[in-house]
Amino acid sequence: MNVSQQNISMQCKLDTRITSVLFPCLYSVLFLAAIILNCLAAWIFFQIHSSSTFVVYLKNVVVADLLMTLTIPLKVLTDAGIGSATLRAVYCRYTGVLFYTTMYISILLLGLISLDRYLKIVKPFGKCALQRVSVGKAVCAGVWAVMVAFALPNVILSDLMPPVSRSGKLKCSSMKSPLGLRWHEGFNYFCQVVFWGTLVLMAICYTFISRKVYESYRASRGSSGITSKRTKSKVFVVVGVFFVCFAPFHLARVPYTLTQTRGTSTHCWPQKQLYLAKEITLWLSATNICLDPLIYVFLCRVFRRKLTATLCRKPLPGGVLESPTETSTKQEMSHMGHYNKANEFCLH
Repeated sequence: MNVSQQNISMQCKLDTRITSVLFPCLYSVLFLAAIILNCLAAWIFFQIHSSSTFVVYLKNVVVADLLMTLTIPLKVLTDAGIGSATLRAVYCRYTGVLFYTTMYISILLLGLISLDRYLKIVKPFGKCALQRVSVGKAVCAGVWAVMVAFALPNVILSDLMPPVSRSGKLKCSSMKSPLGLRWHEGFNYFCQVVFWGTLVLMAICYTFISRKVYESYRASRGSSGITSKRTKSKVFVVVGVFFVCFAPFHLARVPYTLTQTRGTSTHCWPQKQLYLAKEITLWLSATNICLDPLIYVFLCRVFRRKLTATLCRKPLPGGVLESPTETSTKQEMSHMGHYNKANEFCLH
């Protein structure tokens, strides 16, 4: 991308007032909600012993969501044009990379949670290696290590002195070397594989879970009943939220990235529209940090009980937290004859 293309691209983006007024407001509201919800979720989950892979994965999701939440204030300041170009450079090189890295760590962990729930149904009387707590911790460490390793070059290769416009703003891609632009493009393709692969995994796992629940109710009661339908709705709410939050962003991101790394369009209007599409769908993706705690409440019974006790300032009855993987589906599963020993079943 030559200098004239960079200048045109910067001017197109920076002339868009909506990005310096509306989005900072939206992200500010998101930050306030997310910091409260995720701090509360962290406080509750870290009182629960990590006696299952499910809890291990959830704790890692909470950590990733908290880290992503903490990057939002700097994004608000830079988008609103508050602060110096140095502040914007810090966001581009460090905070923005952390924002995306933690988002994809959460995506991968949600996929692992889906697989874990599927294995609980397939092997209700025994555990495979993936259901061991030690293996779960090792897998989480691997997820963090892989994502950080792929994201780190985005930090290292963003070391150029950026051209600054009259308004004091700059474009993040202008800080990248030619190799950095190529890596940025490749990293985006890698993230596309991560998202769509995880979405397919979640859809497959929850489809089999839903079918197992349906078949078990038919075997034990002769019909699925209202409870079975409620279970199915819980199952697919996770996939639905996941798709609505992340799919639009991943559809918009590739063409926008190509305008950054290859200069596929030197005209203002297409770049402006792609930038707006990317920013709108990125905010939609970021709302997942508020929706994850709501999913915990909706699907995880022990979390809901502990939350209710905390808000009402009442101690939990003895034995309530003995099974940290207990959820609202446990009562439903307890009625299934040949699945009555799957007492750790949890739909998330």
